[in-house]
Amino acid sequence: MLALFLSALAMTVIVGVRYLLTSGAFAWATSRKFPQRLVGQRAQVRREIGWSLASAAIYGVPAGVVAWAWQQRGWTRIYMGARDYPLWWLPLSVLAFLLAHDTWFYWTHRWMHRPTPFRIAHAVHHASKPPTAWAAMSFHPWEALTGAVVIPLLVFVIPIHVAALGVVLAVMTVMGVTNHMGWEMFPLMLVHGKAGQWLITASHHELHHQRYRCNYGLYFRFWDRLCGTDSGLGEFAAAGAVRGGSRCIGRGNGAALNAERQPDGQRGGAARP
Repeated sequence: MLALFLSALAMTVIVGVRYLLTSGAFAWATSRKFPQRLVGQRAQVRREIGWSLASAAIYGVPAGVVAWAWQQRGWTRIYMGARDYPLWWLPLSVLAFLLAHDTWFYWTHRWMHRPTPFRIAHAVHHASKPPTAWAAMSFHPWEALTGAVVIPLLVFVIPIHVAALGVVLAVMTVMGVTNHMGWEMFPLMLVHGKAGQWLITASHHELHHQRYRCNYGLYFRFWDRLCGTDSGLGEFAAAGAVRGGSRCIGRGNGAALNAERQPDGQRGGAARP
């Protein structure tokens, strides 16, 4: 039991440090590239960091259990030998994890926008207006718990090389931060091209934080497009911008959005400064 406790403690520290380094790096980049995003946001950033560090413990405990189960018991399907599975399985396993995670995220995220779970938990994340790079893990503990169990459960089901698992965690971390930072790090030809019609970047998630009832996905736009909740790409808002009447850029199906209101009774988001 001591080994399990130490593993959970170590992973909590690792998750917390990873959050501080990654969010801190992109927040610094934002302060140079898009300083309007952070004007007057000091109190919000402190709140985002506080919630995120609490979430780090919630994410760290199941991660520690996985590390213990893998190293001490051999219960997971994580493997280290390059020839344990065919080489073609390496990229496919990464894709399988991302697709499974994205599916779980879409449906739990959409559920959290129902009035009761939104009021109890998800409102914490949407209190960031507009969100910053520090908001990547700014969750109420109940919401953090729904996100913390996905990857740990998948490693007991889907075989994955330890390096491929590292890629999954890196993608999860970087996309979680950059989708909230208020500017695109990807080339516009990707964001507005054919790949951008299926991949989620900051422009897509920005509109979710402005309109609330659309663009629920994490990595891919598949579920949003299939379920009629994809409303295209948003325009980035500066801190303190007046909310209401946000425009969209790009293509999307806004029918579902136009029929619904935000949980707080507001419609629309912030316009480009």
